[in-house]
Amino acid sequence: MTDEALQQHDRFLIEQLVRPVVNLYRITPLAAGETPAGGPVAFVRQKRMAFREDIRFFADESEANELFRIKARRVIDIGGRYDVHDAAGRPIGVLEHHFRKSLLRSTWRVLAPGDEELAVAQERNAVLAIARRVVDFVPYGEWVPIPYDFVIRTGERDLGHFTRKFLSVRDRYTLDLSGDQEGRFDRRLGIALAIALDALQNR
Repeated sequence: MTDEALQQHDRFLIEQLVRPVVNLYRITPLAAGETPAGGPVAFVRQKRMAFREDIRFFADESEANELFRIKARRVIDIGGRYDVHDAAGRPIGVLEHHFRKSLLRSTWRVLAPGDEELAVAQERNAVLAIARRVVDFVPYGEWVPIPYDFVIRTGERDLGHFTRKFLSVRDRYTLDLSGDQEGRFDRRLGIALAIALDALQNR
């Protein structure tokens, strides 16, 4: 799918595909409810145990056509900043993990290439946020399917939500940007944020 076509969609289903060495995700646009609006628009690859994150987004499973990528600025960075570039290396934006605010509820900022704040994503429910942290310390706690809901805002305006499906064998999420009716928020940044909220939460 071309970038222009990708920007036409507001809602996406994000599914994690179980593989032994890498994290793979499949991204499909949604129409009403859970009905797909066509086939998958992107496949995502994240190497596990990488010293420096480099997550790549491809047009299909062949991985022949790269769309964009997320790349960490440093090997270890508590307040992580991750650059989002297109396939030619041109900057799309920056994802920033807000460490202090995330001690209670995970909080991420989405920035333009010039560091202008475009949006903030934060867990809506503080109780579930604490429960998710407790589960992380329990053996095999990663298998406990705790739902969560991130609210994505620009100023006082809701752009949408990123929600985890409850009681799913594998991770399944919905990214909803339907609050951005003007289409000003780059869908590539929205999708990159969604993957970061799953793949980079514990970085």
